Amino acid sequence: MASAAAQIILHPTVSQGLKFGATTLGRDKTYRAIQYFARFYAWYLAAKGNKLDSARWAALKGHLGTARKLMRLGKPLEHLQAALRATFSAGPVEETLTTIARQIGYFGYLSYDAIVWANSIKFITLDPATAKKVAKRAFQFWFAGIAFSLVHGVLKAARLAKEAKSLRESEVYGEKDLSVEAARETRQSAINAARKSNRQQMLIDILDISIPATGAELVNVNEGTLGILGLVSSILGAKAQWEAVNGKK
Repeated sequence: MASAAAQIILHPTVSQGLKFGATTLGRDKTYRAIQYFARFYAWYLAAKGNKLDSARWAALKGHLGTARKLMRLGKPLEHLQAALRATFSAGPVEETLTTIARQIGYFGYLSYDAIVWANSIKFITLDPATAKKVAKRAFQFWFAGIAFSLVHGVLKAARLAKEAKSLRESEVYGEKDLSVEAARETRQSAINAARKSNRQQMLIDILDISIPATGAELVNVNEGTLGILGLVSSILGAKAQWEAVNGKK
């Protein structure tokens, strides 16, 4: 029995899970996945008329959301730094501009979100109308950040596709210079990796954009759908972080 317990506790997957959970981003993605599942399940139970259990899951969703806001308190400055660094980027102008706009959008979102958090724990007191305006402004900035991220993704996808095509057309069959061939393969691998990463980020953005759009009152998507969309995007984000921490299989 002790041997079996030791094998379970010391299993490589458990060790990888602990390594993943030791990162702030890993914990955030885990909490986010549970939060959005709770959002969906609370809606589902309410639709079935089970108000008591629905309230329990809604409370879990709310408390996880508050905890995640606390974890993000320092992030506005990170996005501001990223925007500033992007101004010195030597990349395409369109991609640079959309990167800056995206980072400013996230800076605004997280700044207003910090005020929402402070009000939720009663560190500051906002009247209901002001609190609603602040929350709505946070959603508007979040929506803008994701929208610019999607535009950036489209521009980057087009550039990478053009580079991949140019690389294929420059290939000389029967190339005898091994260093040239190796350089081409290295560049092709880098382009493929960048395209894969870009596609995944665009998918996450597409899944997420309805959440702030609903909060900003631009569209009206029900809680169940938002919960599922957030859950799927959280799983994709967690998968990317798992691979970053533990390496790809």
